Amino acid sequence: MNVLLDNLTSGSMVFLIRQTLIYAVPLMIVALAGVYAERSGIINLALEGIMIFGAFIGVLFVRLVQQWGWFDAVYKAKDWIGLQGFVLLTMLVAAALGAAFSMLLAFAAINLKADQTVGGTALNLMAPALVLFFVRLIANQNTLQMATGDSASWFMLKKSTFGIGRTQEVGFLFDTFVNKVYPATYVCILVFIVMSVILYKTRFGLRLRSCGENPQASDSLGINVFKMRYAGVAISGALAGMGGFVYAMTTTNCTANGDVAGFGFLALAVMIFGNWKPLSIAGAALLFGLFKCIAASYGSLYLINGAGEKIYFLKELQINTNFYRLLPYLITLVVLAFTSKNSRAPKAEGIPYDKGSR
Repeated sequence: MNVLLDNLTSGSMVFLIRQTLIYAVPLMIVALAGVYAERSGIINLALEGIMIFGAFIGVLFVRLVQQWGWFDAVYKAKDWIGLQGFVLLTMLVAAALGAAFSMLLAFAAINLKADQTVGGTALNLMAPALVLFFVRLIANQNTLQMATGDSASWFMLKKSTFGIGRTQEVGFLFDTFVNKVYPATYVCILVFIVMSVILYKTRFGLRLRSCGENPQASDSLGINVFKMRYAGVAISGALAGMGGFVYAMTTTNCTANGDVAGFGFLALAVMIFGNWKPLSIAGAALLFGLFKCIAASYGSLYLINGAGEKIYFLKELQINTNFYRLLPYLITLVVLAFTSKNSRAPKAEGIPYDKGSR
């Protein structure tokens, strides 16, 4: 029993939980973005591209604000509340521009009645090229970074933030959920809960979902299907843009280089695995986040034996590093192969709405 308790409260477990949340939360919020679009009747394959664009906008905004000196005094004073307000502002900017970028898909799918799969693929191809073009113009290199400092020093909560010494012992819960944590992670969880409630417990959410199931019936009841689908895609773009910035801030040290490691496509897999339902999506995101964490840090994970020795069991297996990197995507394929038959997509998704059809 003591060995089990030691393992459950060990530094390895703290690290595993903390990093799993960092990887899972962007997946959750971007998967919910896909739900909003598809529940309205629009297939949003452009989640990857919108994440890339949102990450770029967020990092650019941070860089510009640092260059303007707006938050220098706040940073020097170590005012973490002010810095988290800066993060919230950046998340809003990334969300707004993500929504604007997604309007390209909405216009093509709703007004032009173009193939939605092709439109989403086009945005996925355009976003990295567009971002790299602007990064080269702004920074004259292939990666856009913060003007000063790094993501952890500006935005991460640490023991010192609360006046606790580095060597001072803190409880398991504090060490796991407060120390070395980005508050933006919890903001995204709150946004996920609020947007899930809006989708399933409000009149707006009911109308939005009806447009993805039977738009003709919705139209006959006076619901403007075109407006609802625009709203669904706009919310989808805002959530994906926000998720893109949070991913960049928490996993790539607040940099943008036209790549989000396939998180947009993983979010699509999470959405399908979760059967377009928020609670199932949260569970699926945690599963994929866990494997992503293992892939990134398998060498530092350990178990404690009865003698109190640390056993780096994954490292001692001596499996090729590339296998662990492949693991999250391999798990995605396996899970989708076994669950896709039971998934039920909205009936009218991907079908352009025609007022004259019945």
